Amino acid sequence: MTPAAQTLKEFKLRHTNGREEVLDLFINAGHALAHNDVESGLGPDHDRVTIYRTLRTFLDKGLLHKVLDDEGGTKYALCRETCADGHHQHDHVHFKCEHCGQTTCLDHVSIPSVALPEGYSRKETNLLIQGVCRECSK
Repeated sequence: MTPAAQTLKEFKLRHTNGREEVLDLFINAGHALAHNDVESGLGPDHDRVTIYRTLRTFLDKGLLHKVLDDEGGTKYALCRETCADGHHQHDHVHFKCEHCGQTTCLDHVSIPSVALPEGYSRKETNLLIQGVCRECSK
């Protein structure tokens, strides 16, 4: 059984070739992907709406989380063990490289706590650091 197929089983998701292929892209990429990246990676045989639904299902089940980038777009990243209990909180730092454009999760870098004014309640916290990644720094 492939790692993607095993992951689908662990998350109690119905196994389809399309879901396995989408998940394989994320496993092999090692960084966040935009919807267009997924489409390009799968090729023209995959339907845009099906890809969208697959990403939505993966988000709902806690397999992926959203990563906002500096251009206002949304990318998706695999959830790791360090993602908080419940899949709607992913309070860790994301890093976008200004050279290669890849966005990665920095799972072990914590977001500083922020004291909100009275009457405000936090749903999620996003922190995007921009700079040059390890690979581009070489």
